[in-house]
Amino acid sequence: MTKNRFNHRAFAAVFTVALLSAGCASVNLQSHIAATPEQALELASQESNRETAQRYLLRIAGRFQDQGNHADASKVLQSELLAQLNAPLDSQQRLMAMASADALQDSAWAEKIANNLSPDSFIGYPPELLAKAAKLQAKTYSLANDRTSAAMTLILLAQTDSSANPQKLHDKIWQLLKSSSEAKLASASTKAIGFETQGWLELASTLRDPGTELDEQGRIIRRWQNNWPGHPAAQVLPSELQLIASLSESRPEKIALALPLEGALASAGKAIRDGFIAAYYQDSTVDRSVTDIRVVDTSNQPFREIYQNLVRQGVDLIIGPLEKEALTDLASMNTLPVPTLGLNYLPAETRAPDGLYQFGLSAEDEARQIANRLTQQNIRDVLVLIPQGEWGDRVEAALLQRMSENGGIVLDTERFFPDDNLRAVTADLLGITVSRNRAIQVERTIGLNVEFEPRLRQDAEAIVMVANPTIARQFKPLFAFYFGGELPVYSPSIVYEGTPDPSRDRDLENVIFTDIPWTLGQPDQLKTQADKHLSGTRGQLGRLFAMGADAWQLSKRLPLLRQVETASLNGYTGELTMTREGSVHRKQLWAQFQRGQPALLENTTPASEAPVEEMPET
Repeated sequence: MTKNRFNHRAFAAVFTVALLSAGCASVNLQSHIAATPEQALELASQESNRETAQRYLLRIAGRFQDQGNHADASKVLQSELLAQLNAPLDSQQRLMAMASADALQDSAWAEKIANNLSPDSFIGYPPELLAKAAKLQAKTYSLANDRTSAAMTLILLAQTDSSANPQKLHDKIWQLLKSSSEAKLASASTKAIGFETQGWLELASTLRDPGTELDEQGRIIRRWQNNWPGHPAAQVLPSELQLIASLSESRPEKIALALPLEGALASAGKAIRDGFIAAYYQDSTVDRSVTDIRVVDTSNQPFREIYQNLVRQGVDLIIGPLEKEALTDLASMNTLPVPTLGLNYLPAETRAPDGLYQFGLSAEDEARQIANRLTQQNIRDVLVLIPQGEWGDRVEAALLQRMSENGGIVLDTERFFPDDNLRAVTADLLGITVSRNRAIQVERTIGLNVEFEPRLRQDAEAIVMVANPTIARQFKPLFAFYFGGELPVYSPSIVYEGTPDPSRDRDLENVIFTDIPWTLGQPDQLKTQADKHLSGTRGQLGRLFAMGADAWQLSKRLPLLRQVETASLNGYTGELTMTREGSVHRKQLWAQFQRGQPALLENTTPASEAPVEEMPET
């Protein structure tokens, strides 16, 4: 006997087509469940009653959202069939759209939604939806890069929802205001109505200057509290401002700067020392009658012995060591009796003891920033050149991890030694070697010589080139020689010597690279004076000088950066933030070689670097 197999999926598909071709009369939209957004939109378009069709689409979009399928929900919610809605349906559609835009991190959609919002739009929702609507509205504004309106939304929420947690809400409002542009804040201040809003905007405006020292910031906060005694934020200060106000009165007074001043690392140690001391003397807020800085040479004694001696001498803070081995040895202690700012990073698998902070010119940070920049530029498939060795291993691991997190793909990685045949390395990377080998195989197969021109692989969108200037100046022309001259090239700071040299760097034309503000930014008083009176403030030693200057600024803010997730420091080595474990990360500037000289590029923040945080629970 022959059994006929019944294909349920095929039957369902045929049945759906039959329904569609038969017209809307055969489909009850009140009970029908569409399998795809296209099916839902097709059925709704055939419904003569517009409101019935719209209610159906909102129900189907809600079903997609319940399943976590925000991509399909967005296709329905952005349909022209939902362009004109009555008041209740309009509110429902807006709430659902904000939820899916946030889930998808779709900034373009968020911007469209935000264009039809005002900070008080959420107030029209019923009481049980008020907090949810406000949080989604603030997220939507943030995603649309309008942090000021997001803050205004939460300020209004604080006034209308008495059950909200004031500390969490104030922390979020402050984070949004702090990251708002100066122009947006100024515009909001001219239109501000209400005691709470005006107070918040004045607080944000008075703390705008990134160069304001910690002591002065503490005085500004206390003065603002005195001027606005009844303001909610004066009674419950944002956590970051609470710490600033307290830390400005409790900075370390006895500091030991423990660095190698002899041997292989002497030049690095001296550059960091000079930067630290120069920043200390440039700091007008220092009380030099109570601040004691002692410099200790670590080159001839185990660091643990040096550390124990400094503990017995009663220092408040130790800055060092620079050597990774010494830092690893120090990490074997469970708790450090004196807080220590190590000038290097522990291996990834090593647990940092309590009291240890870590800061350095991390190559891994730069690799992650390159991956983020590629994502920002919608570049997914890349080729990579990285030197052989342990340093290159760390750079490659950091780049691959962040590329994977961002959805990018490294098509091929070529590791090289400086004395390698760079022509062959480039040909291998760009697929030219494979193309040639294929042609040779064809000739052998058919027994005839064939005309052949090597072809560049077609799947690559960019090249990540990790190489020092001498090697990079050879690689870049080879890219063009092997038909890859149109591919954009991204590099870390190693590609730039730190001083403009147009005649030599013309071979790096159009290379995009990241570097620290000390090298790429406008000179300030410290840099001007350092260049005038000190040697070793340019190039790689200049970067270490800048690291020393930032170590001084960090010495006053370590607990603040560790305890307040949103706290940051605009330093000479980048915008500095800290993890809960005490590791300092840097966000650098971006530049491109143009006519042989670095030209600053727009330094916008990719979504992966600055995610829209969850709104505080109420």
